[in-house]
Amino acid sequence: MSLLQNLVLVLHVLAAIAICGFVLLQHGKGADMGAAFGGGSSGSLFGASGSANFLSRTTAILAALFFATSVALTWFGAQHGAPVGVMEKAAAEQSAAPVPPASQAPADAAGKSAPAGEAGPSGSSQVPGAVPAAAGQTSPVRAEAAPAKTGAGEVPK
Repeated sequence: MSLLQNLVLVLHVLAAIAICGFVLLQHGKGADMGAAFGGGSSGSLFGASGSANFLSRTTAILAALFFATSVALTWFGAQHGAPVGVMEKAAAEQSAAPVPPASQAPADAAGKSAPAGEAGPSGSSQVPGAVPAAAGQTSPVRAEAAPAKTGAGEVPK
């Protein structure tokens, strides 16, 4: 972030805090409601409509400053372009790296590659999620979870 952007951000936060403070310090117009029923000397229902005092003028100036800093921060944000997250950076780096073709299988210690259905150098086929082959079977069976058999309205245990 540039020095100017940091300065605008600090002004924005200070203006927001000051607006909150000045709004809370101001005398609400609802407090003059009793004047309409004989409690005060005001000629109108919602209080005297005279010139603005120090608090209301300062609040208006701070509101204009807050608006200007909001527009400036939006402009600064638009100048940087689209944000790039961690996942987008990783995908860009991965697409730039050369990927070997899938048809080339890694070779074992003897320099030969093992066919897909046969055992490798350890004597067993390495299939993720597979259980050992039963007697009489030539290939491993992939283990899958069977759905629980329940009747209507029964809860599985």
